[in-house]
Amino acid sequence: MVPGYRRDLAGNAVGHSLFRLSSATAIALGLGACLPADQRPDLGVAVTRSFAAGERRAAPAVSPDWPRLFRSSELNRLVERTSGANFDIAIAMTRIRQADAQSRISAASLYPTLSGSTNAARSLRPGTLGSKRGPFNESVGNTFSLGLSASYELDFWGKNRATADAGRFAAEATRFDRDVVALTAVSSVTSTYFQVLAAQDRLRIARENITVAERTLKVIQARLSVGTATQLDIAQQESVVAQQKASVPALELSLRQAKVTLAVLVGETPAAITIKGGSLNAIAVPAVRAGLPSQLLQRRPDIAEAETRLTAQEATLYAARAALYPNITLTGQGGLESALLKNLLRPDAAFASAAAGLVQPILDGGNLRARVELERGTADELIATYRKTIVSAFADVENALIAIQENTSHERLQAEVVASARRAYSITEQRLREGTIDIVTLLNTQQTLFQAQDQLSQIKLQKLTAYVELFKALGGGWSDADRRAAITATEAAE
Repeated sequence: MVPGYRRDLAGNAVGHSLFRLSSATAIALGLGACLPADQRPDLGVAVTRSFAAGERRAAPAVSPDWPRLFRSSELNRLVERTSGANFDIAIAMTRIRQADAQSRISAASLYPTLSGSTNAARSLRPGTLGSKRGPFNESVGNTFSLGLSASYELDFWGKNRATADAGRFAAEATRFDRDVVALTAVSSVTSTYFQVLAAQDRLRIARENITVAERTLKVIQARLSVGTATQLDIAQQESVVAQQKASVPALELSLRQAKVTLAVLVGETPAAITIKGGSLNAIAVPAVRAGLPSQLLQRRPDIAEAETRLTAQEATLYAARAALYPNITLTGQGGLESALLKNLLRPDAAFASAAAGLVQPILDGGNLRARVELERGTADELIATYRKTIVSAFADVENALIAIQENTSHERLQAEVVASARRAYSITEQRLREGTIDIVTLLNTQQTLFQAQDQLSQIKLQKLTAYVELFKALGGGWSDADRRAAITATEAAE
């Protein structure tokens, strides 16, 4: 590899990653060796020592089975189906095959080309070419040939090698893109499944509230018969019953649409999949820690993809620079040629030629230099994209940790609200039977309880969704050892 491979036209180093992902290390060695470590530029991204809301720990390896930490067998089955049948993942896999083929095409210029030819020709030679004066006698002749021709471009400036490396890194980037798509798909399945459970919980709460409201209505009707209640009291309680019943269709709609979304995510038609569901109360809350920010760079597939595409573009930029210099090509040709077919295989019919050519661009309307500027601009864009991806990754983790922290606190406080509202309603219902309470107090305590229960279910969904977002922000999860440790911690917490 030619020294300075990672430099632009002005000799300034273009972006190189601060952290090389383990899956790309072997490919990167050939390129990284061309740029001394002290020349690697600072990306201008401040990496803090730890996340503000997280705890410090060693970074676990990425594992695709992180949804198992929620300890739902049905969710695990859906995730397994997603890995094999999700349409977005299938599309990403086809891009890998396309990129691999393009990589082989890019690498073809590193090797000599060899082609064979056969020819049989019959020609008429006019007599006017054989004599200036008549008589003119034309001649007819045959030509038979069998030959091989070869050519090879000396990659003196490393242009072809850089082109091949660019194709190889582009193919590697599609694999990281597949990981991004898979992580997104699994996260979507998990979040949508939790939406199904939340909708089922809210439906159960709504139906329980309808039962409670109808029971209260019967008590008020009984009081009316003895003259301790009025028609207004009955109408107000009937309004509460109707209001609770009216909330059911919207919750049913949310539930059914979430199931349809899940079917699409696992690559099935809605009629081909059955989702039993359950309750958010049965979902385990994982005990997870964020890890160090620097370790995040080694786990996020989108960071790996941005880094690899940047490296591929660096190789493309180098190839564009190398195209400014002379192109040296070796050619050779040999074979057999004869006027008679029976003499074609005689040693006397052999011919051969060899040549070396050097071509130096002189005037091309600025095409080659414009190509360098284009590729350098693209590299600068990818550097900015890489920086943005890193900063966004840090922000994703911070936001997820904050959401977990605040929603956990909110859930605890809301659970206290529900407990207090339930006690208040129990006392109110008892006093209603005793005839010592007015209908306004009853209506207020009912509405407070019903709303508090529904809000608690929504907060539980928000908390579990925040855990999903944290796993997604961390790049997918944990190794088997870390997963087992997390499950043990989760069980201990319960």
